Amino acid sequence: MTHGFRTDAHDPYLDGGRDWRDLATHYALLPLRVFLGVTFIYASLDKLTDSAFLKDSGSGSIGDMMRAVRDSAAIPSMVDMALDNPVAFGYAIALGELAVGIGTLLGLFARLAALGGALISLSLWLTVSWAAEPYYYGNDLAYLMAWLPLVLAGAPYLSLDAMLRTRKRRRAGYEQ
Repeated sequence: MTHGFRTDAHDPYLDGGRDWRDLATHYALLPLRVFLGVTFIYASLDKLTDSAFLKDSGSGSIGDMMRAVRDSAAIPSMVDMALDNPVAFGYAIALGELAVGIGTLLGLFARLAALGGALISLSLWLTVSWAAEPYYYGNDLAYLMAWLPLVLAGAPYLSLDAMLRTRKRRRAGYEQ
């Protein structure tokens, strides 16, 4: 009876070639990187172009949203800090999302960008989506978990970080 699992020792590098599984493993984080980068850029541009969002009060404003979630947040003092100047906080979140999205998409300072994305997602989970029941209805926790592989691995392929690393290695090789 077969179960669909490979039991042979598979060493793809014995013959010097790569098969589709190796290629998939090699680029496994790329779809996640593209998704998170595009999503955070979109979220940023959505906030920056929404005239109602970047206001202290009014329907759809960052101020009213923060006041609405204040009492249900895990850490209400975080919301209180945002409420000191909700418009500046709205710009900070939007510009932070833009920087994180661009850095992630291009693979520039990828670990730092992913850490920024994780911190934004963590702060939104602890404030805006904390009261979601059941917990998996709050998407910020899922985004936080999605950022963690990129915090750990960075963007080793198809990225500006990889290009800069290769350039640095070549220079070091020529200078010896």
